[in-house]
Amino acid sequence: MAISFQPLHHHLAAEVQGFDMREPIDAATALSFEHAIDQYAVLVFPLQHVDDVQQLVFTANFGPPDIGRKKAVKTAGSRVPPEMIDLSNLDENGYVIDVTSRRILSLLGTRLWHTDSSYQRPAAKFSMLRAVAVPSWGGETEFADCRAAYDALPECLGVEAEDRFAEHWVHHSRSTLGWDPTEEEIRGAMPPVRWPLVRVHAGSGRKTLYIGAHARRVIGLPLPAGRILLRDLQEHATQPEFVYRHRWRLGDLVLWDNRAVMHRGCRYDLSQVRDMRRTTVLDPASLNERDCADDLVT
Repeated sequence: MAISFQPLHHHLAAEVQGFDMREPIDAATALSFEHAIDQYAVLVFPLQHVDDVQQLVFTANFGPPDIGRKKAVKTAGSRVPPEMIDLSNLDENGYVIDVTSRRILSLLGTRLWHTDSSYQRPAAKFSMLRAVAVPSWGGETEFADCRAAYDALPECLGVEAEDRFAEHWVHHSRSTLGWDPTEEEIRGAMPPVRWPLVRVHAGSGRKTLYIGAHARRVIGLPLPAGRILLRDLQEHATQPEFVYRHRWRLGDLVLWDNRAVMHRGCRYDLSQVRDMRRTTVLDPASLNERDCADDLVT
């Protein structure tokens, strides 16, 4: 059966049909997925039931691995391979973590609209999230199409965002929830980085908003004005018409393009098991993007 892509939303997301992720793929198949991502930004691989190793093998087709916040925040133990991100509410022994623990407070940050690893250079390209266990209700993941959102920007907002840069910092998203980093975490943190508010997507050539919870200020604007601009852009980009919500089934794996979408997890009962495992690849091409350091250093 040939691989096909069934659209799930009028702006973004498609379900991949006729594909078994347990089998290795060749370069031509990987390239076909890259082209599909350029079009849909989110690909849903339903009911794959792969293991950690198989997910890592599939991920390796798309670029070098990225471990994100693991580089800045140390954890006591791990249930997953070092190249994988554990987004579960479980401890290293597989037990549900107390809702008052620091780990859960950090996990709540994934409920904010964000783009993976926007706080580093190079940034992330693709992320892949797999459902190992799902709660009885909630826990969906939402994706906002920042390309379609840019296309529909009111003129006044588009003019204000064009040619401006935002500063992204690894601890900013959690600190807005009251999860202040420890002194050790601050010392170990990656330095803030700057990205354009409007980027050009390398695969499609479309302009896209690059914002989210890791962005803490807009360069060249007073802090309050910059944060209002970031909020206005986010509120625009996350209107229902731009959002696809994925309702997880056991074994689902979703691949998305961090250059084109923001995403967030949805509320669920934290006393129930939700075991989600993410792999991410870097975008080496992002190293070539201007960060405004040469012409504006404030």
